[in-house]
Amino acid sequence: MDLQALSDFNLVATHGGFGRASRLSGRSKATLSRRVGELEQSLGIRLIERGAHGLRLTEEGRSLHERTGGPLAEIAEAGEAVMLGATMPRGRLRVSAPIVLAHVAFGGIGARFAQAYPEVQLEIVAEDRKVDPVDDGYDLVIRVDPAPDERLVGRRFLRDERLVVAPAGQATPEADAVRAVLLSNAPVGTPWRLRQADGTERLLQPVPALRLSSLLMVREAVLAGAGAAVLPKLLVADDIAAGRLAFWGPLAEPPVEIWALQSARRLVGAKVRAFLAVVEATFPDKTFVPLA
Repeated sequence: MDLQALSDFNLVATHGGFGRASRLSGRSKATLSRRVGELEQSLGIRLIERGAHGLRLTEEGRSLHERTGGPLAEIAEAGEAVMLGATMPRGRLRVSAPIVLAHVAFGGIGARFAQAYPEVQLEIVAEDRKVDPVDDGYDLVIRVDPAPDERLVGRRFLRDERLVVAPAGQATPEADAVRAVLLSNAPVGTPWRLRQADGTERLLQPVPALRLSSLLMVREAVLAGAGAAVLPKLLVADDIAAGRLAFWGPLAEPPVEIWALQSARRLVGAKVRAFLAVVEATFPDKTFVPLA
């Protein structure tokens, strides 16, 4: 069996079509189609049914994909791991990151990585949807407080907390009700549990003056004087230090955990290790938990 043809078949099967597999791999659709056709001919069975509305795997194709996709990926990653001590990381590296974190930190991380590893073609996509590393073609996904998932392994590289901030010069109010800027999906009537400097807690009742769909817009609105808000420390720490925002205190809740995750079916390759090393260096004072 031709392993390159088998690899091309698994690429198409993983991404659900020749067009998507071509875009994510850089290989032409014609080449992928020809190689899959050659594999089908050599095996004497149909692996993919091509229709007017796309393609689907036959029962034999699905069985072959399930049994060979993981081992082929491990072979490729094993070869890359062997080269790690002798060569620079190279090839494509795709990373998905939440929008706020991407805008605050990952532009700089990407620049430092690109300068250190010029033979890697890095792409960082800012998005808040829950992506799948395999189905969406990512080597690494960044998630906030991810739920346990046996298909993924990774490391926590940052703990953050949510802070109550207000326009510059506004002290914590005497009254419990406060004019607030909220996210569009924030539940109505939920109080803020503010942890005060003496360790006690105080309930503040946000009265919505404005609802916005992103944390970046919420920050801009607070800076413009629209009201108080709850925002990630990572997003507003510089504003507080510069006096652009008033800091009322953190929320009395566990810290937010930010993880870098990849498919459990793949070895940790040279590109991923190098990228995580740059991330670690960016947050030197934060807890950095080794890969599971």
